[in-house]
Amino acid sequence: MESANDQTAPIANRRPLATTSRGASGEGHGARLGGEGAGLCFAAAIFDMDGVVTDTAAAHSEAWKQTFDDFLKKRAANHGERFTEFSRDDYRRFVDGRPRYKGVEAFLRSRGIELPRGKPDDPPGCDTVCGLGNRKNVLFNQIIEREGVRTFDSTVSLAREMVRRGIKIGLATSSYNSEEVLGRTGIPRLFEAVVDGVESAKRGLRGKPDPDIFAAAASDLGVPNGQAIIIEDAVSGVQAGAKGGFALVIGVAREGNELELRENGADIAVRDLSETNLEQINLLVQDKRTGAR
Repeated sequence: MESANDQTAPIANRRPLATTSRGASGEGHGARLGGEGAGLCFAAAIFDMDGVVTDTAAAHSEAWKQTFDDFLKKRAANHGERFTEFSRDDYRRFVDGRPRYKGVEAFLRSRGIELPRGKPDDPPGCDTVCGLGNRKNVLFNQIIEREGVRTFDSTVSLAREMVRRGIKIGLATSSYNSEEVLGRTGIPRLFEAVVDGVESAKRGLRGKPDPDIFAAAASDLGVPNGQAIIIEDAVSGVQAGAKGGFALVIGVAREGNELELRENGADIAVRDLSETNLEQINLLVQDKRTGAR
């Protein structure tokens, strides 16, 4: 298994974590189950995959950029328009964390472009929403086949510590490629429940920024939303967590966008999960509940 290099700073040197008084649904004391889980006041943690567990956000961004830039260049030439490239800001605002076809629609709408939706089996790259989404998927799989998949050591370490302490672990991602991606990391068995793009389509779940996939993962773990924390790096993901009444929403600001994540629903934001630990997270859950009373 390849892993992303994380610099784990001593706790005393880490930046303080911000709290909020925003409320959470659910009552009780979570993982107060006795034994190793005693003292923890939440019962489950649900992780996003790309950018949180796996260092694949850059691969997604690269695949989206090539897809949209190719489309926009062709459109500019055919319509006599000025070509404006797909940017990192476009990625964060319109496609990051969203279901693939929803991301295509959101970005095209931002440029005032309308395309027919087409069908999920449209050939990759044809001028439909589904065709562009399928082209992106082909490019993404080519990238991970070529470069492999790395994981963030700090995330895996925190998740394993949670398991040791009796916390149930789930994964909620818009990706249709979770089985392929996780299979390349060697850690798929870490998650008791996985709700991805394939599962969402089967169940008719709405994608982020709606909270459906997080709520489904919590339900699969047998835990109410108010006893589960969410760990996300996308704006649409923290928005979903905030809407779902979860015990805590942790934003992972790999792009240095802590303020953006907080403004969109994260209770705290860190650049890497090495900046926090299970005890601090537990205290923040307690503080959030106290503030909601």
